[in-house]
Amino acid sequence: MSSSSPTRQQILLVDDEEDALIELAESLGDEGFVCFTANSVTEALQELTLNPDIALVITDLRMPEESGISLIKRLREHTSRSHLPVIVMSGHAEMDDVSDMLRLQVLDLFRKPIYLVRLLDTLNNLFPVTKRYP
Repeated sequence: MSSSSPTRQQILLVDDEEDALIELAESLGDEGFVCFTANSVTEALQELTLNPDIALVITDLRMPEESGISLIKRLREHTSRSHLPVIVMSGHAEMDDVSDMLRLQVLDLFRKPIYLVRLLDTLNNLFPVTKRYP
């Protein structure tokens, strides 16, 4: 199985909107990232347990059962995951959310719909592509 781009980091995408999730996973997959998806905080925590190599979480803020903030709080309390970088997506972040995010050391906040170019810039800065020379 040969692919043009080398496999990059594993990323967990968390969003209760299935379509948005699939679209983002495909876009990041095209860039070589390995994406896992979850529709809720509970699912996200299961994915993190099953895939210990996940290097980044991109989560929606507003979800029906538990919020993205709740997920980040749980990660920060979990010793082996406390430094996992998290990017938040939100259609409408309030000031309270922003102060929570700063306190929880969120890497970045993206408004929805996601501006993919800027997200990829952030990911490429976080995980630089190692150029392999022949």
